Amino acid sequence: MPIVTTATARTLLADTASALLDARRPLSGDELHALAALPDEAVPALAALAHDVRLSWCGPEVEVEGILSAKTGGCPEDCHFCSQSAKFESPVQATPFLTRDEVLAAAQETAALGASEFCIVLAVRGPDERIMSNLCDVVPFVRDATGLNVAVSAGILTEEQAARLADVGVHRYNHNLETARSFFGRIVTTHTWEERFETCARVRRHGMELCCGVLLGMGETDEQRIELLLQVRDADAAEVPVNFLNPRPGTPLGDRPLVPALEAIRWIALFRLGLPGVILRYAGGREVTLRELQAMGMTAGINALIVGNYLTTLGRSPADDLQMLADLKMPVGVLSKVI
Repeated sequence: MPIVTTATARTLLADTASALLDARRPLSGDELHALAALPDEAVPALAALAHDVRLSWCGPEVEVEGILSAKTGGCPEDCHFCSQSAKFESPVQATPFLTRDEVLAAAQETAALGASEFCIVLAVRGPDERIMSNLCDVVPFVRDATGLNVAVSAGILTEEQAARLADVGVHRYNHNLETARSFFGRIVTTHTWEERFETCARVRRHGMELCCGVLLGMGETDEQRIELLLQVRDADAAEVPVNFLNPRPGTPLGDRPLVPALEAIRWIALFRLGLPGVILRYAGGREVTLRELQAMGMTAGINALIVGNYLTTLGRSPADDLQMLADLKMPVGVLSKVI
């Protein structure tokens, strides 16, 4: 990818601002590739533009979400980044589906933080009938008891399963594309990128919002990151969690280096500029990747947070995240994708 000189960076940023803030049109792949090639010294200006686009398209509110691993470990898939795979020697042990009361207790803790969204996550290829029955029971129970929007992440869905989850009130279904189609086979071999994309399409066909995340830092190229961005756009995601690889012991990617902090800011900004109307959520790996620059990410296009711990890794304290939002004068609210 050719490097854009400092002399042309200002013109490129001005043209991008005109496209997104004045014409309010999506950027093309070529435009995104040009922005990805900006020199490092232009990244703060790129981030500032992404923040302006986020405010213009989505408003000032930040959505707060808690997630719960309701069935941990023992997954039969071989996603090379994941410590929950049964294929790898990992310290994460398999556990059964949590009880309804355990799920409710976690949801109540999430609600007490001022969150509006609660996601129930299961480490499975896709739900069997027992899991479907549990989900169809617990989703309306938690929603009615807490007032939270309840999301689910349970792997690959059939058409009938998508319809059932929509009928019981699942607000969003999370199914991450993770990486570009052209790179996917180097990260997962037990299912295809196409299977993931089709589940995303089923979610949308049955009226649920789609949460479709990305994981950066697995060895993909800049070109493949742009490819992924455009594929997430094609999936019609309402929410896009941005994850950075936090290498897990025992996995095939356990020795990969972290994404450098400035590079992470660049890609947060690019995902905002390429997906101006989505809920762009800070997710896994931000603490170890960005360290003291997490507030800068909030002014580079992010407008949602997962607070507390992740599935198998610790996050920072919810109080620290809420204080960061207060310091930045960013109100907590409920968001939907801008149409």
